[in-house]
Amino acid sequence: MGLTKKIIIALILGVAVGLGFNLFAPGAFGPLDSYVLTPLGQIFLKLITMLVVPLVFFSIVLGTAGMSDTKKLGRIGIKTVGFYLLSTVVALCIAFGVALTIQPGQEGLMGTEEANFEATEPPPVMETLLNIIPTNPIDALATGQMLQIIFFAIFIGFALAHLGEKTKGIHKLIEQGNEIMMFLVTIAMKLAPYGAFGLIASAIGKLGLDALSSMAMYMLCVVLALILHVALVYSGVVYALGKMSPLHFFKNFAPAMTVAFSTSSSNATLPLSMKTAQEKLGVSKPISGFVQPLGATINMDGTAIMQAVATVFIAQVFAEPLSVGALVTVVLTATLASIGTAGVPGVGMIMLAMVLQSVGLPVEGIALVLAVDRILDMLRTSVNITGDAACAVFIERSEGGKEKVETV
Repeated sequence: MGLTKKIIIALILGVAVGLGFNLFAPGAFGPLDSYVLTPLGQIFLKLITMLVVPLVFFSIVLGTAGMSDTKKLGRIGIKTVGFYLLSTVVALCIAFGVALTIQPGQEGLMGTEEANFEATEPPPVMETLLNIIPTNPIDALATGQMLQIIFFAIFIGFALAHLGEKTKGIHKLIEQGNEIMMFLVTIAMKLAPYGAFGLIASAIGKLGLDALSSMAMYMLCVVLALILHVALVYSGVVYALGKMSPLHFFKNFAPAMTVAFSTSSSNATLPLSMKTAQEKLGVSKPISGFVQPLGATINMDGTAIMQAVATVFIAQVFAEPLSVGALVTVVLTATLASIGTAGVPGVGMIMLAMVLQSVGLPVEGIALVLAVDRILDMLRTSVNITGDAACAVFIERSEGGKEKVETV
């Protein structure tokens, strides 16, 4: 049985167990929650939190080190990276607009627990920008200062890209470190069904039917933001910049989107998405071979949308207002983190933990979104690879459709 089915089954069982105890045996719920449900959820949460810093560092160093291709491909690389980062910012703005309008967590469902939590006041925007540069990168790594870690990792990757053969050994070591982290993520995700069961059963058992309606509103916000981003941004790019009918684009790219939906992995879908773009959308092999693999590394619009909606949702659940500075911090963190969000199932939750920490919200808030995240993960992976293909169509058209980059 696949992980998706396991998590869906765990979700259903967790809702049934939590709701059953909430309605029929509230007195017996306390011991069950203390000794079984909460430990199950906390073990999973601690595992993914443990992996945040090394995964972000290794992934971003490698992603930046791979940018040596942008020097070779010149304007193609600049346009590609610029498109991906700009589209991520737009995706975050759309997500914030939807979440702040619908307000999925406005009822503050954590009840009495919210009184025990005091959110850290986020620093002013300018201070946040200045603090991106670490005075002590080792301290930043030790204390989990994510924006500083990302900045430092980008600097290291930049150096590796330009020193080339001189730092081949370190580059190989970081690649191996990244492989270790991805292996550990895979192990952690094997525990996801149990974590999802424990977290959702605990949440529903404490909160009752109100929690279900709130999670439904959260899912609605994410799905609506994803649809708006695809319909407005990607369709607009394909039509206005790629000079292609959006209907033609989506009709021909649908097979790759379907595979992405079923695997929840941009990396696993990459061979098919490249083949589809080349054979059905008229993208040349050199441009497809550069734009789409790079997109699988740094273009995570769907993941960014989830992070923005989840941050607003969790802040509202805990009755903690988000300032403009906090929203800007989320945009900065999620945009920079998109470079290091690996294209495999479940890593979005690790990045969400990082985003929550950046604005002083509790990582425990993931409990209210984790159970339904696997379903949303399938949708946002389809959005991610669609953005890669849309960018490839745009780059192909902007280069005249005949640009020969093999000689670069």
